[in-house]
Amino acid sequence: MIIPSSILTLLVGIGITLVSLWYGQNHNLLPVAASAEAAEVDGLFDLMMTISFGLVLLVEGVLLVSLIKFRRQKDDTTDAAPIHGNIPLEIVWTAIPAVVVLGIGIYSFEIYNNMGGLDPMAMSQHSMHAHSKMNGSAMAAPLIDDQQPPEFTQIALGIGASPDKEGKVAAVNVDVTGLQFAWIFNYKETGITSGELHVPVGQEVQLNMTAQDVIHAFWIPQLRLKQDTIPGRITELRFTPTKVGTYPVVCAELCGGYHGAMRSQMIVDTPEDYAAWVAENAVASATNLQQAIAVNPAELPDGEFLAPYADEMGINSDVIGQIHHQ
Repeated sequence: MIIPSSILTLLVGIGITLVSLWYGQNHNLLPVAASAEAAEVDGLFDLMMTISFGLVLLVEGVLLVSLIKFRRQKDDTTDAAPIHGNIPLEIVWTAIPAVVVLGIGIYSFEIYNNMGGLDPMAMSQHSMHAHSKMNGSAMAAPLIDDQQPPEFTQIALGIGASPDKEGKVAAVNVDVTGLQFAWIFNYKETGITSGELHVPVGQEVQLNMTAQDVIHAFWIPQLRLKQDTIPGRITELRFTPTKVGTYPVVCAELCGGYHGAMRSQMIVDTPEDYAAWVAENAVASATNLQQAIAVNPAELPDGEFLAPYADEMGINSDVIGQIHHQ
């Protein structure tokens, strides 16, 4: 029985569609998703993998069938039939990819907007005021200069607040400085400075990022987020971590000879563990370490300084008392 070409084409099309849909959901090419924003990015990636895998099957399948069916037969020395083109076919195979690319572009635009990438003034006034107070060599120009008229306002760069959180301050704010070849994380509210990023699970985090020397790229694959850090400018990333764990922080911009070693880690803690980490590191990062960690003996009176050594020196309490009164 000969199957009509229209039925055969339909069956092949259904088969390619089913296989592509399965592969698009089971490619296992992405690392674990650890942020609320990752779901939308993964949805876009799955769609693109579905379409691209279907196109690969279709194009390579047609080539394979053509190689077999239309190969030159043995002892056939005649020329093939002259073909000068097929305008309707060319219109179809041009229009279909154009529609697909346009659709993906619109979809990705919507996802980028939902993540906060299309908010040109993504940083709140609170954040911009904090940026102007960045200290030391990590200091960068604030987004808004109080001495400049409004028309000179610089546009914020990066992923800001999503439309449903616009105008709200993130639960955790961290200043991030990229320099050859390390990441420095500063928690302004607690005074903690760390070489690794700690954030609480389930709470929105805002990273206010700059670079000290050259352009770096802050990338955490599990968040599906990557953003350049630029000398003299502030870029922003806002995200909500959803999975407790340790994830790599990678520089994805060639920044010098030791670029490959510019790595750190983001540790997503439970709220309790995060609070404990803050409490522990706030003491270590205190400005006056002599008062925070131990008593400075140089500031003690002679009597109090000698009291712990009284027994070893053979001095009784009466002598110590006399020193107190001198």
